[in-house]
Formats: sequence, structure tokens, C-alpha cells
Amino acid sequence: MDPRLSIVASLLLSSAIGAIACSPSCAQGLGKPDAPIPKSVDAVDTVKVISAQAPYEYITPKQRVQWAMTETFGPESLLVGGWSAGIGTARDHPPEYGPHWEGFAKRYGIRFSGVATSNAMEAGLGALWGEDPRYVRNPLLPFKRRIDNVFLFSLMARNRHGQLMPAYARYIAIPGNNFLSNTWRVSSDATTRAALARTGYGIAGDICGNAWNEFWPDVKRRFAAQQRTCSDEGSRRHLFREV
Repeated sequence: MDPRLSIVASLLLSSAIGAIACSPSCAQGLGKPDAPIPKSVDAVDTVKVISAQAPYEYITPKQRVQWAMTETFGPESLLVGGWSAGIGTARDHPPEYGPHWEGFAKRYGIRFSGVATSNAMEAGLGALWGEDPRYVRNPLLPFKRRIDNVFLFSLMARNRHGQLMPAYARYIAIPGNNFLSNTWRVSSDATTRAALARTGYGIAGDICGNAWNEFWPDVKRRFAAQQRTCSDEGSRRHLFREV
């Protein structure tokens, strides 16, 4: 079996198993949409992320556009695009682009066009049946259940009432953009196998992005706390030296 197809099958299987296993527990862990969030919890609500404990407000058309723009032009997306294009250039894949800066630019551009198409499809289609594409962060859950939450919201989303529903727009957008992009990709990269492999990478990327959204605020807060502690210790040492 083609290695890329094996990767795709493994990703799809692990995602499905993770979602099935965690759906009941994570759904309970979400709590009521209108439950107040404790002051001690770092509740970071952004264009892409909302809190499970905060009062739920359905995404507005303006916020939906902002979500698509941030997912496409945000620093995380641009950095991942550079990393992906760099790997492709180092491997000289697809070979039609060549292992040079021009090839890097072409790979970056073709990946960017796919990301933009996928985000536009997910935002637009989701608006038709009330699918909220934002990730729902749940900092009150134990660590293992937060991992479950990452997988859950890779395959599920909230509807207009804050209830869980399958992320149908995402199911269409990720494979849809990869097969659609075959129409403008070079011949060696415009095959069914290549589109399936890109779909698997897209699912993996979505899971990794959700993990980042779930845990990065914690890491950032702890790092900031350590910096303040070091600063306070430095100030005390300086004070003692002066005394």
C-alpha cells in the first residue's frame, strides 16, 4: 500500500476513534453554555477560540469572515506554510517546481491557495446550516480530557444554540479543496492519491492547531509567571545589595 495512503488511513481512523471515545465525556465537560467562567481560569476568547464555560454567543457574519481571514493570513498559518514549502523544496517534491527559491515560492503559493479555499468553503457552507467553526477551549477539564476535547472539536462543532453537531462544513472543505486544487496543480501532484494524502495532512494539521489553541495559553501564562518571579527575585537582590 502507498505510504501516503497509510498515513491518511491512520489519521482518519485515529481521529474517528478519538472522537467516538471522547464525545460523551467531553460533551459533559463542556457544561452549560451560559455557565460563568471562574476568575482564576485563563479564558482566552479570540477570533478562532471561545471558552466552553463562557456564555455562548453564536458567531456573527463579521466574526465568520474574521475567522476565515485569520485562519488564512494569521501568523500560525503563514509559518506552517513556510515550513511545509521548505520541506517540499528540500525533498524536491513535486519535482516540476525545482529545489530552489522559485520552487519554494511556488510550493508556498499552491499551499496558500488550498488553505484559502478550504477556509472559505468551511466558513461559507457552515453559515448555511449554523455551524460555528471556532474551537471551544475547556481549561477546567483534566489534562487527558482536554486531549479528548482537542479531538472532539476536530470533528464536531457548535450549532446556533451552542449544542454539539458534526462539523459537516469541515468534512466537505478539507477533502473538497484538496481535490479541487488538482485542477491547478502540476500533473505529478494532481492525482487522487496525492489529494487523499493532502486530506490526511489537513486533518492532522487541524488537530495540531486545536492542540495549540487548547494548551498554548497555559504555557504562555506559566512562562509569564516565571518571568515575573525572576524579575521580583532580581529586584530583591538589587535592593539587598543597596542596603
